[in-house]
Amino acid sequence: MGNNDKREQQRLRLRSNRLYQSMTNVTRYMDRYYLDAVIGLIPGWGDALTLLAALPFLYFSTRVIRSLPLTLAILNNALRDVLLGMIPFFVGDVIDIFHRANTQNMRMVEGFVEGDEEIIRTVNRRALQSGLAIVLMVALIGLMFWVLAHLLGTVASHFSS
Repeated sequence: MGNNDKREQQRLRLRSNRLYQSMTNVTRYMDRYYLDAVIGLIPGWGDALTLLAALPFLYFSTRVIRSLPLTLAILNNALRDVLLGMIPFFVGDVIDIFHRANTQNMRMVEGFVEGDEEIIRTVNRRALQSGLAIVLMVALIGLMFWVLAHLLGTVASHFSS
């Protein structure tokens, strides 16, 4: 059996993986049917809930593909989606319609499964950038939650007086 046959069997095995099928479904519902934007309408927590959609991608990248750069890129996309979705006055929800983090994550995973050298090179080359972006986004998301809590506290104190 040649290398091409082994690679093709590996691709078929990865594509038939139940988790891979789950990621395909997550992508369809969250991005194509705009469930990401709808869930994001729940003030504050909706965007955090959409972060759960990244869990199958993160598990697949760490346990099945075993690629730290791919995992960092997926986490980078997921956190960026949360941060953009938290922009107030429904601006974040509109951005969620166009950002499509799950579609981007699925494209990267498919690139690794299919052995797309360009995607793999790009993800590997951007690993450090993704790691730094993750640190920055976690800090910004924390700041956004603090601002939201402060605003809610201010509004509540005005109504109670």
